[in-house]
Amino acid sequence: MTTAVYPGSFDPFTNGHLDVARRAARLFDRLVIGIYATPDKKLMFDLDERVALACVAVASLPNVEVRSYHGLTVELAREVGAQVMVRGLRVSADFEFEFDLAMMTHKLSPDLEMLCLMASPQYQFLSASLLKEVARLGGNVDDWVPSGVAEAVKKKVENV
Repeated sequence: MTTAVYPGSFDPFTNGHLDVARRAARLFDRLVIGIYATPDKKLMFDLDERVALACVAVASLPNVEVRSYHGLTVELAREVGAQVMVRGLRVSADFEFEFDLAMMTHKLSPDLEMLCLMASPQYQFLSASLLKEVARLGGNVDDWVPSGVAEAVKKKVENV
């Protein structure tokens, strides 16, 4: 059984994240979406909310589970028995960061392979931070997030 881990802050979980998760779920027997508890970012959603939103988004994928984690991603990979870490690449600017991450991951956990899936064309521009900015300025984000996530984003923006 091949297990992959797909880590990130997922604040919020976008259709781009869902696209990568669907594609990775076809490649591996088990996919664990790891939601990092304390990213160095200004978050819209707390950890429990991010986990809940991701769970709703991937509910139709039977071999995908969502869990939160603290600390190093390689430790999460060890805990769940992952042989592969999945990452999404949107644009060339992502490549440099992901390359550095892959090299550090290899140093920390030589047996953990990194697999980068290229973003589907309709999501190459999409980032969670850009999406949050559009939402805060009153723009419609329905096309870029799963429906349950869209409602949560709208409620967060209204309560700010």
